[in-house]
Amino acid sequence: MDEVTTEEEIKQIKMKAPHVVILGAGASRAACPNGDVNGKKLPLMNDFIQSIGLKELEDLGFDSNSNFEVVYSHLCESEEFNVIRKNIEQQIYNYYDKILMSESPTIYDYLILSLRKKDVIATFNWDPLLVQAAWKNRNFDLPNLLFLHGNVGVGYCNNCFETTLKQFLCKSCGKKLEPTPLLYPITRKDYFMNDFLRSQWKTLQKYIKSAFWITFFGYSAPKYDMGAIELMKLAWGQIKERNMEQIEIIDIKSREVLKKTWSDFIFSHHWEVHNDFFDSWMANHPRRTGEAYLNQYLEAKFINNNPVPKEVSFTELKEFFKSLQEVERY
Repeated sequence: MDEVTTEEEIKQIKMKAPHVVILGAGASRAACPNGDVNGKKLPLMNDFIQSIGLKELEDLGFDSNSNFEVVYSHLCESEEFNVIRKNIEQQIYNYYDKILMSESPTIYDYLILSLRKKDVIATFNWDPLLVQAAWKNRNFDLPNLLFLHGNVGVGYCNNCFETTLKQFLCKSCGKKLEPTPLLYPITRKDYFMNDFLRSQWKTLQKYIKSAFWITFFGYSAPKYDMGAIELMKLAWGQIKERNMEQIEIIDIKSREVLKKTWSDFIFSHHWEVHNDFFDSWMANHPRRTGEAYLNQYLEAKFINNNPVPKEVSFTELKEFFKSLQEVERY
C-alpha cells in the first residue's frame, strides 16, 4: 500500500468539497475551560441559571441546577411571565456581550485556522468567542461562519443581507448594523422567523448537501433543537446515499450515547469519536482534512499526521499556519 508523507499532503490542494463543523456549548466551554479573560464562565444549559446569576428564576422556585431550556419553555407558556422573561433575555444578552477571549491561543483559534475558505463553521452558541477568534486571525484565509441561534458579536444589514462584526457599518450601504436576534430555547423554534436566521440556515443546508465531512463539536442535539436536527437531516439526505462521507464527533460523552444521538447521519462504520479537539482530524491534518480524507478513504493510502503545535505563542502558531496557507495560494 502506498504512503503519503506529511510533506506530500501539505502540497496537495485537491479537495473542493467543504468540511462542515457544527459547534455547541461544549465547544465554547472547551475553548475557555476556566472562563474568559476575566474569568466569566461559558455556561452549559445544565449550569446556565447559576452561571449567569438569574436570581428571578430562583425567586420563582426554580432550582438553580435546572436545565435552562426546560425553565425558559415553561416561562413561554404563560403571559404572566412576559416581563420576567424579557428581563432575563436582556440579562443573558448583557452577560454574553461582555465575554472576551484571551490573547493567547485558544481552541477556537486552532479550529478557525485549521480550515480553509471552502469550509464552514456553524455555531449554535450566543457567545462572541468564534467572532473574536476570526478577528484575531483576520489576515488568514478563514472558513465561513454561520450563527444558527444568533450571536451577540454579530450585526446584520436588513437591506443588503450583510453579516459582520456588529460594531462595523454595512460594507455595501454604510448603514449601522442591527444586532442579530438571539433564538431562545423553546420547544418549537422558528428557524425562518427573520431574514437573518433564514439566510444562516439556508446557507448551512447548502454546505451540508455538498460536504465530505461533518464534525459535531460539543453539540448535544437537545430535544429543544429537534427542528434544527431535522433541517440538517433534510440537507444530509438518506445515509445510504452518504456511504463514503465521514462523521466526526468531538465530545466527552460515551460512544454508545453519541452513536444513538447521531445515528441518522452515520453510515456503517464511517464515523469517529474524540474526547479532545487535539485528537481530531482538523488538529492532525490542519487545512488538509479533505486531502487526508481522499488519500486514506478513497485512494487507500497510508497517511501521516501533521499535528498542530500545542502550548506555543501566538507568533509561533501563526508561523505554523502561514506555511500551510502559502502553499494554497500557488
